[in-house]
Amino acid sequence: MSQVNKGPDLGDPTIGTSDEMPVDLRDYAPEDWAAFALFWALALVVFLQFFTRYVLNDSLAWTEEIARYLLMTVAFVGGGMAVRKVTHIHIEFLFVYMPLWLAKALSIFVDVSRIAFFGYATYLSWFVTEIMTNQRMVVIDIPMAWVYAPCMIGLAIMTLRSIQVALRHWREGASPLTRVGSEGRLQ
Repeated sequence: MSQVNKGPDLGDPTIGTSDEMPVDLRDYAPEDWAAFALFWALALVVFLQFFTRYVLNDSLAWTEEIARYLLMTVAFVGGGMAVRKVTHIHIEFLFVYMPLWLAKALSIFVDVSRIAFFGYATYLSWFVTEIMTNQRMVVIDIPMAWVYAPCMIGLAIMTLRSIQVALRHWREGASPLTRVGSEGRLQ
């Protein structure tokens, strides 16, 4: 008779107390913590907007604009985390059917293209930030450069992380793209 794994007994008070792995915070980089803080600031502003609009029936004017800018900042700063972990959306389909030499060459092209794209976007965002120093926000009298500077910083983080990822791929001789379907791939 085969043994069926029923899972843990949820009534057992000792589950999760002695065998848990300790929390390891070394996997988190500064941009992870910045994105985390910005996300919770966004959540607080959106909750404040909801509360003042639907409970107090008197909405705060600045909450909608600040929530929009916080969302932009979370996206750009969080992008550095996605680049570092190589979790941006990419197409793996072609890499499954390519010979290994071609997959490696294309992987190098992807790494170089990523660095060039984020580098150029950082360069362009620098100019946008400079242009926006004289323009002010609609509701709060703060320069729009304060909104675009974190986006530029996020792009700079993505550029640096792209360089780190490319160096890691080149040092290891493989990337996650070349590992896709490696069992049945042509050598």
